[in-house]
Amino acid sequence: MRRQAVLGAACMALGAIVQQGAAQQGVRIEQVMSAPFPTGLVSGAGGAVAWVQNAQGVRNIWMAEPPAFRARQVTPYAADDGQDLTNLQFAGDGRIVFVRGGGPNRQGEIPNPTSDPAGTRQAVWAVASVGGEPRQLTEGTAPSVSPSGETLAFLRRGQVWSLSLRDSAPARQLFEIRGTAGSLEWSPDGSMLAFVSNRGDHSFIGVYAVTDKQLRYVDPSVDRDGNPVWSPDGRSIAFTRQANERDRLPFMPAREGQPWSIRVVDVTTGGGRAVWRAAPGAGSVFQGIAAEHQVLWAADGRLVFPWERSGWIHLYAVSAAGGEATELTPGAFEVEHVTLSANGREVFYSSNQGDIDRRHIWRVPVAGGRPTAVTSGAGIEWGPEITESGAVAFFASDARTPAHAEIIPTGSIRQPLAAEATLRDFPSAALVEPQPVVFPGADGMPIHGQLFLPRNLGAGERRPAVLFFHGGSRRQMLLGFHYLGYYHNAYTLNQYLAGRGFIVLAVNYRSGTGYGLEFREALNYGARGASEFNDVLGAGLYLRGRAEVDPARIGLWGGSYGGYLTALGLARASDLFAAGVDLHGVHDWNVVIRNFVPSYDAGARAEVARLAFQSSPMASIDTWRSPVLVIHGDDDRNVPFSESVDLMAALRQRGVEVEQLIFPDEIHGFLLHRSWVAAYRATADFFERKLMRSAAGNGGGRWSARAITGDDGR
Repeated sequence: MRRQAVLGAACMALGAIVQQGAAQQGVRIEQVMSAPFPTGLVSGAGGAVAWVQNAQGVRNIWMAEPPAFRARQVTPYAADDGQDLTNLQFAGDGRIVFVRGGGPNRQGEIPNPTSDPAGTRQAVWAVASVGGEPRQLTEGTAPSVSPSGETLAFLRRGQVWSLSLRDSAPARQLFEIRGTAGSLEWSPDGSMLAFVSNRGDHSFIGVYAVTDKQLRYVDPSVDRDGNPVWSPDGRSIAFTRQANERDRLPFMPAREGQPWSIRVVDVTTGGGRAVWRAAPGAGSVFQGIAAEHQVLWAADGRLVFPWERSGWIHLYAVSAAGGEATELTPGAFEVEHVTLSANGREVFYSSNQGDIDRRHIWRVPVAGGRPTAVTSGAGIEWGPEITESGAVAFFASDARTPAHAEIIPTGSIRQPLAAEATLRDFPSAALVEPQPVVFPGADGMPIHGQLFLPRNLGAGERRPAVLFFHGGSRRQMLLGFHYLGYYHNAYTLNQYLAGRGFIVLAVNYRSGTGYGLEFREALNYGARGASEFNDVLGAGLYLRGRAEVDPARIGLWGGSYGGYLTALGLARASDLFAAGVDLHGVHDWNVVIRNFVPSYDAGARAEVARLAFQSSPMASIDTWRSPVLVIHGDDDRNVPFSESVDLMAALRQRGVEVEQLIFPDEIHGFLLHRSWVAAYRATADFFERKLMRSAAGNGGGRWSARAITGDDGR
């Protein structure tokens, strides 16, 4: 009860900082996007926690230590340079190891969104936890500090390398393998290193003995083995095994498949055995969680893992010796961010239990028992990290408060970390509380959404409206600032549009997460029939039927998969949707499937390819009449830039009004804060010009006309 009661105290403390907003019409887009976004929470020896703050594109490591947990900035970076900070780990010498820079594309090019003539590098760095100048250790990624803290294993161009943290000796390649390596995991005593060897249509679990310099593959098969985790005594490794189903393609429903399994291998003998296998039907296809390990080796020889047997992603426990699995988290909700307590006897997780459009943190014994809420209320909490003393660190937000770090010290109350530095001057008071709504898709399926109503909406007034579609499609928008940076930004723009006078509806369309297996694996979704268009159409009709909405002024926007649905709505229903903004959207499934599965041959799978194209906006291009703004970065690794090139060519040929905003060298999820600001400013301006009539118009007047590149005070 004490932990629950402190929620109000924490919110009051934050309120004193963030309730400084002016009237919404005076708020600029830069202000609503000014709050830092936190990621990468980790804990270390002594109970310290560290994380990354992205403050308007300036990324830095922050740290807090017990007992006071006064947060401080550790690194001195000061530029919006697009160089990401990831893979934080505490080393044993009082340093924090991390990776700076993004990973390569298929051409081996590291992201360089500023077009720096000197180029960019992805490298492993270290910085003293007391602060100071970071030092580059070596070129590479995916660092893994040994248990002694003296050795660093890492990846460079798919091979495994190591580096001493005790001296300045150069890095060396540990061994050479076919394919590429991943998932580096030290044994508890540091004598062995487990990894995944990816070989295209199959993968092995490898074990390298550091002293003997011997490499072997344990329990090999024709399947995809992955997610290795060591037993506490270092004698065994548990891992997942999934059958390689060549006919399975992305962006198509997969409700059932060859059942996946968990295997345990004896490291000495190399012999493996299945200790658990999914039953046929629901849950036979593996679905992961947000966690360091997909299988957690807990106390008393129990393995904790996600399974979807009930139609919801839940946690189960099974003995490492085999047997029946025990469900730990029953109910109609999804489990997402998961971690073990330091003693391995409890598992902490976030879920939407009893609050379908939010996230809260829960705990449950691995031996079974009733889950207990750690947080609750009208906020959103995720990403728990448990310190060795039992303190619970996590990230939190709500409808008006952006994401930030918090902690519940052992035996104490919930408190924000670095609130003054992270939330100062944010216009929280100017934001609106979105309302949860449920409406029918065009085929009757219930669809959830969040409705943003402008503050100054007058009685009998009819406003322009905008639909928002998230990407993924394995995502869910929430009743507050999102736990992923991309959608934290999207929520910000929806708030900004509401402040500019638009009615906004964020749509959690079918094939998204949060509502169970059958909703996520919706029949005929994506490249198998675009059944989500029922939800696009249903959302448009829902808005058109609301008394506050001008039915002639409904637009839509979204990025990635949301860009796909935006384009699909404009192509198939220009009579309903007057304008749209398409950020790096999918326009031809056959192109995008090949981007994720290079071996995909549309010519060899004629019926699949035909349906995939018919499910694409390009198939309905002839009925596209409404104006569109296309936004894309040309180093996009998810949706090929050619998707926007081909769409614009087709629309120009048909005389459709199309505008563009292109970012050279930007990737899919923009790395530069200024790219986000420019994209969102252009989006708001476009909708104001196309949907927000002049005062003289009132239902039939002229459109207002501001240039996209103009500065109107936002």
